[in-house]
Amino acid sequence: MAATPAYPYETRLNVLYKPLELIDEKALADACEFKWYNQTLCQVNDSVVRLGVVQGEYHWHKHDDDDEFFYVLEGELLIDLEGRTVEIPPRKGFVVPKGVMHRTRALHRTVILMVENAGIIPTGN
Repeated sequence: MAATPAYPYETRLNVLYKPLELIDEKALADACEFKWYNQTLCQVNDSVVRLGVVQGEYHWHKHDDDDEFFYVLEGELLIDLEGRTVEIPPRKGFVVPKGVMHRTRALHRTVILMVENAGIIPTGN
């Protein structure tokens, strides 16, 4: 059996906020000390909203069964696809469809929201 690779990311899949609770993403982002942080904020039906505070690069991966939505709050997110790079400035979003190889990266500290299926494996298939 192959070992699961270890990644240098702080990924927290627990749902931090319940319905009817006020979500303060700015306080969480401001308190973040990690270079690559991912925290599930809440669940909406069968999806989750996650906060990401990122700097550096994620590994190349894909999700066979799930789309991913990225929305930039602060900074700039780069999404490398096979053949092109998408630059996402603040207040813009982008969907990576299921099955598409991609890598996210940020040259400087960037704060993002992600919406994805609650059962998604963040590191990919």
